[in-house]
Amino acid sequence: MPDRRAIVNPVKGKKPPETGPMTIIAATETDLRLLGRMAEAPVVDQRKLYMSSLQVRANGHRRFTVVGPLIGAPYAAMMVEALGVWGVEKIIFLGWCGAVARRVKAGDIILPDSAMVDEGTSGHYCDPSCHVALPARMLVHQTRLALEHHGADFHEGPIWTTDAIFRETVEKVKHYQAKGALAVEMELSAIFTVAGFRRIEAAGILVVSDELSDYHWRPGFKSPAFKAAREKACRAALTISSSLGVSAA
Repeated sequence: MPDRRAIVNPVKGKKPPETGPMTIIAATETDLRLLGRMAEAPVVDQRKLYMSSLQVRANGHRRFTVVGPLIGAPYAAMMVEALGVWGVEKIIFLGWCGAVARRVKAGDIILPDSAMVDEGTSGHYCDPSCHVALPARMLVHQTRLALEHHGADFHEGPIWTTDAIFRETVEKVKHYQAKGALAVEMELSAIFTVAGFRRIEAAGILVVSDELSDYHWRPGFKSPAFKAAREKACRAALTISSSLGVSAA
């Protein structure tokens, strides 16, 4: 239903895509292509969504959507809003992150159980004093099972979402380390907040691409472990979409 307090609301449009109930949002073009190579269900609809690409995949009674790439909390919020008005009920976000906890290394996988809000979008959807955004507990559980099914080792815990990738200062990293953050990224707290506001279930899978925990930047984008982790994360997301992307007959 439209929010009568808002002047502008998301709208379906004249020919909305038949998305199915489940969507994977891939933050990067690289993972978007990887999902495309791995997915067994064929593409039945493809179109632009803002500056991203949206693909509807269907096989029998199973239908789900893959969309991306995107960057940043405001754009992620727009994406969730559009998907919600088209009937999406569950979202898995697939992204990359920087390790903040010392035990987390490049090539690791993180299953976030909360996201600390250090971005400006969430406050428009909840009390501005809200500092933590939560995923849907049941979808997190289903994601956990999917990762285990594909033999993925992973950390589970809080992450930190920031608007400013180039303002991850020593002071800020120390602050979020003290709060127990495993890693930092740019979208998830907003996705959790907007999804909750619109009564959509959302969860995330993050692959660690680099490290900041010792206050020096250590990129790991080219490591074999990072590539292997991305493949497991994508397979887990597709497994969830296949099992939950069942359209009503």
